[in-house]
Amino acid sequence: MVKCADNTLYTGYTSNLEQRIKQHNSGSQGARYTKTRRPVKLVFVEIYQSQREAIKRELAIKKRSREEKLNLIKLSPIKPPVFYDTENDNSK
Repeated sequence: MVKCADNTLYTGYTSNLEQRIKQHNSGSQGARYTKTRRPVKLVFVEIYQSQREAIKRELAIKKRSREEKLNLIKLSPIKPPVFYDTENDNSK
């Protein structure tokens, strides 16, 4: 799950996390939703053995309310790695 520049949350799955975050932030092959909400920051990660499991979990998370998603982030035992491009980092 990523947090967009407008503080909205976007949930998706990928087999290459670092590459996907870079795609979202560069605009090349990023999701339509995140293209106008850059930069995005990785805030939540879960790891699954199969694509099928990951998609099932993605859909379940997407059905949750914003409050439930924020709680998931807060209570997660796994802290996501930080991937960003300093050229496009608008947080400074």
